[in-house]
Amino acid sequence: QVQLVESGGGSVQAGGSLRLSCAASGPTFSIATMDWFRQAPGKEREFVAQISWRGSSTSYADSVKGRFTISRDNAKNTVSLQMNSLKPEDTALYFCAATRLGAVPDARTGRGYDYWGQGTQVTVSS
Repeated sequence: QVQLVESGGGSVQAGGSLRLSCAASGPTFSIATMDWFRQAPGKEREFVAQISWRGSSTSYADSVKGRFTISRDNAKNTVSLQMNSLKPEDTALYFCAATRLGAVPDARTGRGYDYWGQGTQVTVSS
């Protein structure tokens, strides 16, 4: 199956930037979309951004619009999340997740996301 590994997390001051990467391996031809989620301790998992694997469609949570940019590099089977103007409320464990072709994903519940990475921690200090 598809394996996802996140990297790029770290600590940054408010207003700073980080770039997260999600490397996919295995049968990546089966991927429909790649998404980023985040979860802070004691809080529910939150959708952050989505990009189609072979198209140009992107989607962002309202809380990150204008600050975060999702992109992909199919040659490297990698999806990135450029995070600018970071805020303390962006602090969370960030996960990448993938849906399969034909899936009907629900970003709120996570249903339809068959592949998940282990997460990379992002900490934003004020």
